Amino acid sequence: MSNTDFQTAAKQEEAYLRAVHPTPEDIPGCMKLFDDFLACNIMGVQLKSLYRYGHMSVCDHKLDDFKFCMSIKNMHPEEKRDAWIHRRAEWWARRRLERSSEDVWDIRTEPLKDFPPARPDVTSSSTSTIE
Repeated sequence: MSNTDFQTAAKQEEAYLRAVHPTPEDIPGCMKLFDDFLACNIMGVQLKSLYRYGHMSVCDHKLDDFKFCMSIKNMHPEEKRDAWIHRRAEWWARRRLERSSEDVWDIRTEPLKDFPPARPDVTSSSTSTIE
């Protein structure tokens, strides 16, 4: 697991999101977020989740995103972008720091010693000649 604390992870995520979404037009609109919520609830998505994870897909966070979007709808576009980026950065930071099914291996901080192993020297005496 990473040694990064939440505040550091949130700042890293926020910097990344600001680079990916440089203008207010780059953040998703409320209708897009509502469509994402509806798409999460369709039968195909629910069945895939049931098959893969053994439970129905949980779409509450998508509804929360839509509600948050509606709550900042009347803000100035730059303030709206900042609020959205801050919220998403915290979400990604929590997701990054929590355990998940993808946490199978520990991240190495240095390479393995003597890996890969050295290959034995192949000499010409070991090869036979065909006459």
